[in-house]
Amino acid sequence: MTLNDDNDNGGGRTTRALLERFYAAEARYIAAGGPGKADFSEMAACLDPEVVMYQAEGLPYGGTWRGPEGIEGFMAAMSEAWDSLEFMEQRYVVDGDRVAVFNLGRLRARATGRVLDTAVMQLITFGNGLITEIRPFYLDTIAVAEALGVRTPVETA
Repeated sequence: MTLNDDNDNGGGRTTRALLERFYAAEARYIAAGGPGKADFSEMAACLDPEVVMYQAEGLPYGGTWRGPEGIEGFMAAMSEAWDSLEFMEQRYVVDGDRVAVFNLGRLRARATGRVLDTAVMQLITFGNGLITEIRPFYLDTIAVAEALGVRTPVETA
């Protein structure tokens, strides 16, 4: 297992290069405003036809998203929720066809204007040089919901 590995993942693409391309396209998609305003094709080019993403059920965009069409639906929901996404730090640990990515990000909620600095760990699996599975683990889903205005902060006595 190596940190920040650039292993060839098939088709001449390195794992890290493919992920960096995917994350940059994701940030551009959200900033552009989502469907009808942004191009999903660059993200789609990184995805296996059978890709699956498992999002935390407690989030407005929670659930299981299947295929590039499902990921595009997820990105549409993300774009409704957030108007910007900036990756402040990313660390990659590559172990064969699996990658753990630590993402420290800053998001701005579209409805509330609140800025959220948060961390998400993602376990990503590759096959044939493409992303086949994404499993994100949020540091604080309550903070995400509060920034989006879908949950009232807990008051302390």
